[in-house]
Amino acid sequence: MSDTANTVAGARFVDPAPVRRAARAVQPRRRGFGLTGLILPLAILVLWEASASFRWIDPVFLPAPQRVATAFWMMLTAQNLALDFLASISIVGQAFLYGSAAAILLGIAAGLSRRVEAFFGPTFDTIRHIPGIAWLPLIVLWLGIGAPAKVLVIAKSVFFPVFLNTLQGIRNVDKNHIELARALTLTRWQLVRRVVLPSALPSILISLRYAAGLAWALVVVAEGLSGLEGLGFLIFRAQGLLLTDQLMVCMVVIGLIGFSIDRGMALVQRRLLRWKQGFEG
Repeated sequence: MSDTANTVAGARFVDPAPVRRAARAVQPRRRGFGLTGLILPLAILVLWEASASFRWIDPVFLPAPQRVATAFWMMLTAQNLALDFLASISIVGQAFLYGSAAAILLGIAAGLSRRVEAFFGPTFDTIRHIPGIAWLPLIVLWLGIGAPAKVLVIAKSVFFPVFLNTLQGIRNVDKNHIELARALTLTRWQLVRRVVLPSALPSILISLRYAAGLAWALVVVAEGLSGLEGLGFLIFRAQGLLLTDQLMVCMVVIGLIGFSIDRGMALVQRRLLRWKQGFEG
């Protein structure tokens, strides 16, 4: 009896610190950009400033950073840069929403049914190889040069990477998981909801992140080729008038917004895949 009591007493006062340290060692470390990610942008900015100051490059082709900052303020206050940005982001948001929603629904349907894949496959594979910009002249004839034409062209470009990754993500579900679900007598809907979709979710989220960046990049081309507003229109107008400072402003804004979109999508991906742990480098 005394031995049992001593054992219980000893177990009661075991120091938990080593256990906690071991648990922290197993948990993955989250690494942010920190200062490392700022090294290259600062180096580019210094080189840009030096090139302008020492006139290594003619200011017509590469204006100084101060001149670009002045042009940004002028465009923001006197030329309605904010309205052009809102026009671009509105087109991108609509195109991404429509294209990705249709792609996920049809991708799931094709992934779950060989007949659906056989029905859509040949047509989709043909349309996929026609660039979105090649569709733009025809769509402009149908819908004019307004926002609907740009939304349709960009949505088409967004659709196919999301569709293919959704389809492939479902087809890559581990067969052992499917067999286990059937052994547990899960219904078809339970199998899809609890096994298939969670397994395919990483592939779907990666495709959505790629498609969001693709949509933002394509809106510049679509607005430049047809339209009277938006960041793409400003870029092509600045090129035609040799307003290199305004051209640089648009490029910097596009780059920063694209970076923000990508970081936002990465955050969503990380939140939704908290349960999935993998190699982090």
